[in-house]
Amino acid sequence: MKTRITELLGIEYPIIQGGMQWVGRAELASAVSNAGGLGILTGLTQPTPADLKKEIERCREMTDKPFGVNLTILPSAKRPPYEAYLDAIIESGVRILETAGNNPKEFIEKAHAAGVRIIHKCTSVRHALSAERNGVDAVSIDGFECAGHPGEDDVGGLVLFPVTADQIRVPIVASGGIADGRGFAAALCLGAEGINMGTRFCATAEAPIHQNIKQAIVDATERDTHLIFRTLRNTGRVMKNRISDEVVSIENRPGGCEFSDIQHLVAGARGRVTLESGDIDDGLVWISQVAGLIKDIPTCADLIKRMVAECEQTLKERARFFD
Repeated sequence: MKTRITELLGIEYPIIQGGMQWVGRAELASAVSNAGGLGILTGLTQPTPADLKKEIERCREMTDKPFGVNLTILPSAKRPPYEAYLDAIIESGVRILETAGNNPKEFIEKAHAAGVRIIHKCTSVRHALSAERNGVDAVSIDGFECAGHPGEDDVGGLVLFPVTADQIRVPIVASGGIADGRGFAAALCLGAEGINMGTRFCATAEAPIHQNIKQAIVDATERDTHLIFRTLRNTGRVMKNRISDEVVSIENRPGGCEFSDIQHLVAGARGRVTLESGDIDDGLVWISQVAGLIKDIPTCADLIKRMVAECEQTLKERARFFD
């Protein structure tokens, strides 16, 4: 395939594995890249910039194809050393950076000076336009169906993708709600030049999470997610389980809640243990509504091969409506 995304990133297919906390490790990123897509290591999964350098080297031992690193910039009482992580990325020779969260403006000039391409993930047209003005090379736009934080506008991909494509010049990557070749084809028709998938790549053989979690994704339907943190104006989409049920219950009680009321339930360290132990009800599991489309746990190579073939076939079949 040939789009501006494949040319920008030097990949065979415009399919990107987005950065995911605790999941974006060398095993998964290298498998996606070896299959012709773009694998992404999650920078802040590594406790220090030095550890990130080691993980980049480990990934490089598993693939000679391009891969990137995600750096999510979030407000925090204890701000991570973001610039030191960026230095680790640059010094390790990685040339693709996926940013998310706050505006990456403060890092763009330094990254570009080192030859790094920047894909910024956002959830609204206004944020996409801001990222474009600040000089990012591509925008990954997240529809409301996505896992993680879909923003507060609640606009699904069917509208958000073409609205964004109509207003920005840099290539866009459609993210959220895509798990097969049909969604891939739809995204291309709506103006995207690539796709980003998270939940679908969690349910693959190479994803470094417990088999119980992968099977829970397969077993889930499109109705098996909760929106948490709604009352705190920091909406997140997660799998329905005992923990997320309790979070929603606390948020919905009369008078609402403070973050401190639910902090012990939603701690990132607790979610990491869940992914590793397979105890599905012991922490948050961040998945999207796309779980309803996931029916198996293939290798990344089989998944990407199947999606590309299905995308091509879908586009050809729909052309018959004009015969």
